[in-house]
Amino acid sequence: MELAPLAKAIAIGLGAIGPAIGIGMIGARAMEAIGRNPEAAGKVLVPMLIASAFAEAIAIYALVIALSL
Repeated sequence: MELAPLAKAIAIGLGAIGPAIGIGMIGARAMEAIGRNPEAAGKVLVPMLIASAFAEAIAIYALVIALSL
């Protein structure tokens, strides 16, 4: 019985949970900040995008690990 596909699925699944939660929280907090102070939308956007990129990088690392199994 081949368990490699199952191991890959578990690795990418567990590796994507954290970044998914993180990106959701980043977006929620950014929308909250813009809702409280609409003039700060430009100042909130860039840090939000950078933080989202870092969270996505973690998901990509999980994908690389899953593909290397």
